[in-house]
Amino acid sequence: MQITRDHGDTKGRYVLTQDGAEAELTYSILSPRKIIADHTGVPDALRGTGAGRALVERLVADARAEGVTIIALCPFVKAQAARHPEWQDVFD
Repeated sequence: MQITRDHGDTKGRYVLTQDGAEAELTYSILSPRKIIADHTGVPDALRGTGAGRALVERLVADARAEGVTIIALCPFVKAQAARHPEWQDVFD
């Protein structure tokens, strides 16, 4: 699995590519220290592979490294945050 990140002025996304299929996690930038995780999309070809979780793990790692807080608007990200109390330091 390879994850890349596109980060713009107001929006960004993570893209995971595996076997020609792409999953993505998108976010909106509220301020230099706060983002909203908007959407996670995983195609059928990648369901059950851990692709969605890998995207959230990368989001959490980057948020920690950059001192950013995440608002989980996306139901998948919100569910992952609830399953991982060790990530609560980056979730608002």
